Amino acid sequence: MTLRFAYNTNGAANHRLDDAIDLIADAGYDGVAITLDIHHLDPFAEGWVQETERVSSRLQRLGLASVIETGARFLLDPKAKHEPTLVTADASARLRRIGFLKRAIDIAAILRSEAVSFWAGVPKAGVDSADAMGWLRDGVADVVAYADAQGVVPCLEPEPGMLIETLDDFARLDIEGLRLALDTGHCLVTQEREPAAAIAEFAERIGTVAIEDMARGVHVHLPFGEGDMDVGGVLTALESISFGKLICVELSRESHRADVMIPQALAYLREARRHA
Repeated sequence: MTLRFAYNTNGAANHRLDDAIDLIADAGYDGVAITLDIHHLDPFAEGWVQETERVSSRLQRLGLASVIETGARFLLDPKAKHEPTLVTADASARLRRIGFLKRAIDIAAILRSEAVSFWAGVPKAGVDSADAMGWLRDGVADVVAYADAQGVVPCLEPEPGMLIETLDDFARLDIEGLRLALDTGHCLVTQEREPAAAIAEFAERIGTVAIEDMARGVHVHLPFGEGDMDVGGVLTALESISFGKLICVELSRESHRADVMIPQALAYLREARRHA
């Protein structure tokens, strides 16, 4: 089968969204992972529905599929990175995160995106772990039910340092209708499983995949060839499970050279697949 690749707009943060989409299309990708942010399809902007419909038309004209990502750093709170989350102690703040995730699902429905990816968050000092897990379960269940009603695939991403950090954490959550957003690089950071083994083990639950290079034990997204990722092995594993959805390149630290990295990353992936 032919694997399908996308590029995440958080790696093109210095470009207008239209320009980023054009770069991704011109390079030959099959889709785009859109990280909703203040400058890229702001979900809280006036006229967000019309803007989403405009972007949808543009993606259709270019033949690009999409995934929605929700990891913007300061979208909800300009003074606190990634806050509030699903495990923030303040209930009204958690509702703001849930409201954002529901808006992301609305946007995904308009774009006909393949999935919406989100994560749990980091409990602050003094927060009881049992309380945090309860808040998380309630919030995720709410989001999953909303996504199901909209016909959107909700995917939780285990993230190093967060309450749901590993694939085992994800499996224990066990919420019906929730799919896995697998970032293959995170497997190298937590060193819980080799990425290819994770793909095989969770094949039936994967809703979307992110790929990049990473060094073992270090949570830094690296350009391909600069870390320890067996890229060819990961692609072979995805092909072996007949993974037909987008495989999203996430190079969030490379926006300053997105014009180079966008085509370079796809060329690397294609070469790695040929030699796997």
